[in-house]
Amino acid sequence: MCLKPIKVIFISCLLGALLLVLTPPALALTQIKLFDISYQDCPPELAEGAVISSGSAAANCFIVTGKAENGTYKTVYDADIFGRIYDANNDSVLQNRTRLGSIPEIPPGVSDFEFRISVPANQPTPLKLKQFKAAGFSGQVRK
Repeated sequence: MCLKPIKVIFISCLLGALLLVLTPPALALTQIKLFDISYQDCPPELAEGAVISSGSAAANCFIVTGKAENGTYKTVYDADIFGRIYDANNDSVLQNRTRLGSIPEIPPGVSDFEFRISVPANQPTPLKLKQFKAAGFSGQVRK
C-alpha cells in the first residue's frame, strides 16, 4: 500500500521532465528601434483612386520610410509598427489608431522599411511623424 504514492510521485516527476524537454521555446515580443522616419508621395500607380477607410472621401497616398534596428542576434518576424502622425495643424491624421503597419522580417542589425498610408485630402501637409517604434516575435507566429 505504501508503493502507490511513490508510483504517483514518480510518474508525475517523469511527466514533468518530459514536458520541460518537449515544450517549444516561448515567443516573446522583441522591441525594435525605428529612426530616420520620413515620408514621400506615393507613385502615381499606387495613389490613383485613393480613398479613406469610409470609402467616400478623397485621400492622399504617402509612403513612410525609415530604418529599423534589431539589437538581438535573432531575426524578428511580424513586427507591428506603432506611431502617431499629425498634419500641419497638429491634428491627428489617423485618429484612434496607433498601429500603422507591419514589417514581415527584420534581420539582426539595421535594415530599411516602408509602408503605405492614406490621409484625408483635406488635412494639410507637411505631416509630423512622432513616437515611432515596433515590436515583433523571435519566431514566426502568423502563417
